Amino acid sequence: MIDRYTLPEMGRVWSDQHKYDLWCRVETLVLEAHAAAGRVPADVVEPVRNAPPPTPERVAEIEETTQHDVIAFLTAWADNTEPRSAAAYVHHGMTSSDLLDTALAVQLTDATDVLLAKADRLVVALRDHGLAHRDTIKVGRTHGVHAEPDVWGHRVADLAFAMARSRDRLRRARAAVGVVAISGAVGTYSLIDPSVEVAVAEALDLRAADASTQVVLRDGISEWVSALGIIATVCEAIALEVRHGQRTEVRELSEAFGAGQKGSSAMPHKKNPIRSERIAGLARVVRAAIVPVMEGIPLWHERDISHSSTERVFLPDAAITTDYLLDLTAGLVENLVVDADRMRANLESTGGLIYTSSVLLELVEGGMSREQSYALVQSAAMRTWSDGTPFRQTLRERATEDGVTLDEARLDEICRPEQYVANLGPLFDRLAALS
Repeated sequence: MIDRYTLPEMGRVWSDQHKYDLWCRVETLVLEAHAAAGRVPADVVEPVRNAPPPTPERVAEIEETTQHDVIAFLTAWADNTEPRSAAAYVHHGMTSSDLLDTALAVQLTDATDVLLAKADRLVVALRDHGLAHRDTIKVGRTHGVHAEPDVWGHRVADLAFAMARSRDRLRRARAAVGVVAISGAVGTYSLIDPSVEVAVAEALDLRAADASTQVVLRDGISEWVSALGIIATVCEAIALEVRHGQRTEVRELSEAFGAGQKGSSAMPHKKNPIRSERIAGLARVVRAAIVPVMEGIPLWHERDISHSSTERVFLPDAAITTDYLLDLTAGLVENLVVDADRMRANLESTGGLIYTSSVLLELVEGGMSREQSYALVQSAAMRTWSDGTPFRQTLRERATEDGVTLDEARLDEICRPEQYVANLGPLFDRLAALS
C-alpha cells in the first residue's frame, strides 16, 4: 500500500525488516526446541539467538542469485552469526513453508490486534454519538423518499451494532489465522519431531495446525480477509450516510471543515465530503482482496506457491487499508456536524405526509375498512404531493367528500413526530451497554 494510506503501527507490522525479525524468532524457537530435545548441540543456540537479523537490502542482494527468498535470508543471517558454524543447525528439518506460514500467522495476529483496537474506538464513537442524538428528530427515508419520523441516533445505533459485530467477527478470525505448522516437507514430520511444532506454537501463543501439511490450508486466511472486507464495507455504510446527508438539498450532516481547508480548486464555496468519499473508494480495495486470497485454498497436491505472490500483495494491502479506514471513519464520526434544525425542517417539508400511516390506522380503528381508509388517505396525500397543500387540509377536504367525520383533537395527538419514536427506549438501553 502507498505511504498516503499507511499508518505507522500497521506499516511496521508489514515491513520487510519486521518480517525478517519474525523469521529469526521462529527459526530460533525451532532451534531451541531441537536443543532441548538433544537433537542439536546446545551451544549453538546462543550464537544464533544473538545474531542480528539481516537487512532487507542484504537479503535482496543474495536473492538476486538464489531466486529463493528463504535461502537468501538464511545465508544473510548466517553471515551475521558468530561463529558462523552455529548457523548450520538453523532451519533443521524444516521446509520453507514452515517458516513462512508460521511467521505469517504472527503477522496476521499482530495486525489483527491493531485493527481490533481501532474497531473498539469506532464502536465507542458510534455508541456515544448515537446516544447523544437519541432525541434528534429527523425524517426516516425508504427508497430515498420521506417515510416516517425517526431519530438520528436510531440510524447510528444500527451502524454501531454492525461495527461491533464486525469487530467480533474479526476477533474470531484471529483464531483462524493463528496457526503454526512446523512439520517438514509435505508435513509428515519425517525430519522434525511433532513436539517442536507444539513448543513453537506455545511460545508464540498460537495453536498447532490441526493437520499440518507443507502449506497451511488458506480457509482461515480467507475468513480473515473476508472479515476485513465486511469491516471496510460497514465503514462505507457510515460514510454513505454522511455523503447523503451533506448534499445541498439535504444538508443534515457534514464532515468537519477545518480552518484553511479548501473544497475545490475552482469553486471557493465548496465543502465536499472528501473523507467519506475516500472511505467509499478504499473499501473497494479491501473487498477486492477476498476472491484472490480465497483462490489460494485449492493448491496442487501438498504444495504449490500460486498463493504466495497473491498474498504478498493482498494481505498487507487489506490490513493496511482497513487500519486506515477504521482510523478515518472514527475521526469522521467523532467530528461529525449534525444540523438538528435542518433535520426538523426537512421532516416538515412535505406538509405532513409523513403521518399518513398513523392516520390510516386511526381511521381503521375508528371503524372504517382498511381499503376505504387507504383510499381516502392516499387520495388526500396525492393532492398534497401534487400542489403542496398541507396534508391535514387535503385530508379534511377528502373526508368531507366521503362524509367521514375526523377527530381533529386525536389527529393533533397522532401527527407528532415524537409519538413515532416513543418505543425506542430499549434500543438505546442496548446501545448504552455496547462496548
